[in-house]
Amino acid sequence: MGIQAGMQQKVLYQADNQAVQNLKSVRHHIHNVCRQHLNQYVQVQTMDGQIVTGRLLGCDRGFFYLGVQQHGGHRAFFGGSDEALLTLVLYELLVITLLYT
Repeated sequence: MGIQAGMQQKVLYQADNQAVQNLKSVRHHIHNVCRQHLNQYVQVQTMDGQIVTGRLLGCDRGFFYLGVQQHGGHRAFFGGSDEALLTLVLYELLVITLLYT
């Protein structure tokens, strides 16, 4: 289903420049926090109120990666680890709390 030649395009949403700059600033700040606290245990709260605890594995291209405890046994695609990889959208994060030092 391609766009036919001559069809008019209508912009449905376009972020304003200030919003783009704010998001880039937040992304840069969180990347710096992640680098300083890799492999440490954190608690994350999303904008929707979900709270997740796990080991901070990284932050990359708008995603935040946590190693979280598996419940219900091991599965082959986790590589035998007792942690599962949970990927969160960076911009959904409201609070990141360091739990253990």
